Amino acid sequence: MRARLFLLLGLLVGAAIWPGPAAAQNRFNLVNNTGFTIEQVYVSPSRVNNWGRDILGANVLPPGQAVWVVPQLSDCVLDIRVVFSGGREETRWQVNACQLSRIVWGGGGDGGAVAGGNPSFRFVNRSGLTMNEIYVSLSTDNNWGPDRLGQNVLPPNASIDIRLPAGRTCTVDIRVVYADGRSVERRRVETCSVESVNFR
Repeated sequence: MRARLFLLLGLLVGAAIWPGPAAAQNRFNLVNNTGFTIEQVYVSPSRVNNWGRDILGANVLPPGQAVWVVPQLSDCVLDIRVVFSGGREETRWQVNACQLSRIVWGGGGDGGAVAGGNPSFRFVNRSGLTMNEIYVSLSTDNNWGPDRLGQNVLPPNASIDIRLPAGRTCTVDIRVVYADGRSVERRRVETCSVESVNFR
């Protein structure tokens, strides 16, 4: 009986200290392949509405250089914003950094976040408002294409599957028109590494 009790205690202690499978890592190299100097970089979990601090601090990221990014929180799905010299900004929404080790800004139509793949995804309305129109196109296209809702609307928390051609690019542009007529756009959303995009 005593031996069985010690064995049970040993198994419990072992289970408590055993590290188990490694947690997913959201760290990555951000490569500047744009030909322009990047002066500021902001990385924030997509669920957070605050960009936080500029991770470059007093430094800059010249063309052809890279910076190792270690986000403060462990979220996989991140929003990334860069500010170039001169003030121009670019943002990528909902990038799954746990599936990437390298994110290239510029050079190639998809920005290099993922080379090829399937950009199709499920669009989820998390805005709290009814959407009357949704437009989604590959970032390499020159037009929005048709309204994905047609004669329908998309209420809050409802979703719609967005089908896009595979292999050409992994970033898409999204435009929504709400029932009150207000419109919102997001450019260069990386979708090959995610199953759904929560639009807030």
